[in-house]
Amino acid sequence: MDKLRKPFFIAALVCLVLAVLVEVGAPVLLPTQAPDRQAMEAAIREEGAQDDVDINEVLQVQQENPPTPGMGIPYLALLDGLLLLTLALMGASLIIPERVHGRVQGLATLIGAVVALLAGLAMLFAAIGLVLLMVGLFTAVPFGTIAYLAVWGFFNRAGASGTLGLLMLLKVVAAVCLVLAHPRFLQNKGLVLLVLTSLLANAIVSFLHGLVPIVLVSITDALGAIIVAVLALIWAVVLLIGALVSILKVLRLKRVAA
Repeated sequence: MDKLRKPFFIAALVCLVLAVLVEVGAPVLLPTQAPDRQAMEAAIREEGAQDDVDINEVLQVQQENPPTPGMGIPYLALLDGLLLLTLALMGASLIIPERVHGRVQGLATLIGAVVALLAGLAMLFAAIGLVLLMVGLFTAVPFGTIAYLAVWGFFNRAGASGTLGLLMLLKVVAAVCLVLAHPRFLQNKGLVLLVLTSLLANAIVSFLHGLVPIVLVSITDALGAIIVAVLALIWAVVLLIGALVSILKVLRLKRVAA
């Protein structure tokens, strides 16, 4: 880290912080807006459900249950949070003495991995439960379909696409800044794989949003959230194992020194 180009490294951290903030704030930035009557009728005709679904009943249910925003983009914060934690700990070595940093890094990684593991499990089960609920409602014609269309049938796909594009740009810029900060970052296989996993998760959510008609995007979005949660859990386990190994090494060195 002695030849690290600090401005590029700081720029990478800033880009990742902005990405995580956008992901966490996605439900506020991208609320699902209730469509007008014509758009709703067109979507129902596109699915061939005009004979089974009463548009007036859908509108009535919407008044009682506002449309629900997606899960895919907010779930990206779990994976990108782990990436941000990893880079932040690397950057901490610039201001923290080496002996102290060696001890703090393992403990901080352990805490972050445990938090991510617990949060990831809760989020995974929540996403699975939501997918089962949405699929069950959508296939329960006509009343279940009416409830599904009212609450989840009209996803803000255009806004989500723009947000995912912005997130991809921030992550690519962060990756480029890391290479410019120090080419040896490319030799850190764990960091490279974590960055690639983050980019892959972003691409998967974007792909699933455009794969199906608008009335089914909420389901594929939740499926994307499940995939992202699984990827985050895998990395949380990897970081947890690495943190435990690091802590054990520190304790062993202390014993040898004693």
